[in-house]
Order: sequence, then structure tokens, then C-alpha cells
Amino acid sequence: MVNLKFLLDHTRCIRCKGCEAACKTQNDVPVGIRRIRVVAVNEGKPGEKNVPLPCLHCDDAPCIKVCPTRTLYKREDGAVLHDKDKCIGCGYCLMACPFGAPQFPGSGPFGSRGKMDKCSFCVQPFIQKENGQKIFREPIARCAVFCATGALDAGDATEISAKFRERVAAKIQPLTGTLV
Repeated sequence: MVNLKFLLDHTRCIRCKGCEAACKTQNDVPVGIRRIRVVAVNEGKPGEKNVPLPCLHCDDAPCIKVCPTRTLYKREDGAVLHDKDKCIGCGYCLMACPFGAPQFPGSGPFGSRGKMDKCSFCVQPFIQKENGQKIFREPIARCAVFCATGALDAGDATEISAKFRERVAAKIQPLTGTLV
């Protein structure tokens, strides 16, 4: 069974923000919402790192647990999706998410922020059919497809884990065990 995951490699990210542009274009993301963002850690200091940060589609997603309207749900393939029609804009999901993935178009008190939006692993578009049914696409995260440096990759957890192990092994010299 497929379990969708992202591989985030801060050693390769050059902060071009192409992943952000690809996501906005592919999903017709509303102004003020970023389903993925590149975060700079220790910006301007030695050891600065850039990290592409989409929703990580957690196995035990805390956002799902705190949602009072069951707006958020997990598919069998691991994608954590949301039903905008059920959202009341309470912001509990944003408070529960350690990565800040849920986004709201406005700010303000309980319920006045608007409908929540977040990364959908590109399986669920922003626009729905006229009869209200969601259109589910093949899960191909366009942000990862667009990433030229390989800092962001997406797919089945088994394949992503194998890629990560290969990258780590390539950075360690075989005889000394030191990092390259």
C-alpha cells in the first residue's frame, strides 16, 4: 500500500522558491495562501539553511485530531486532505500543526479568518465540480516535480526513505566514517 511522503533536503535548497510558484500555478491557490513555503533557518548567519516546507501529511496528524468539524481527513494513501465546505475557520488545526501547514486568508478572532487551505499533495484541486464532488488527481506533488536541485522530492514513503538513505550514505566516506 502506498504511503505518500515528502523528502526535504536542506543541503540542496537554494531558496529559488520555484516550488512555491509551481504550487500556486498548479492549484490556483488564493492570494495570501502558501501551501508550501521555503523557510530560512539562521538567516544571514553562518550555517544558514533553507528548508522547503509543505504539509508533511503526518501519519498521526495532530490537525485531524483537533478539528471540531472533521474538515480534515486522511486518505488510504496517506494524503491529509480537507473539505472546505465543513471548515468554520477556528484555527485549531493551525495551532496543532508543528509545521504551520494550515493557512487562512484572513486574520482575526475565532471563525473570522475564512476557510482553511493547505497542501493536498496535488491530488485535490482548489476548484470543485459544480455538483460539489471533489476531483482527485494522481498524487504527484508538482512542487517536487519542479524542484531542479532535488531539495524536495515526493512519493511513496518506502522509495523516499531509500533515496534519503542513499544521500546520507553518499555523504559519509566509507573508511573514516566522516562527513564529506
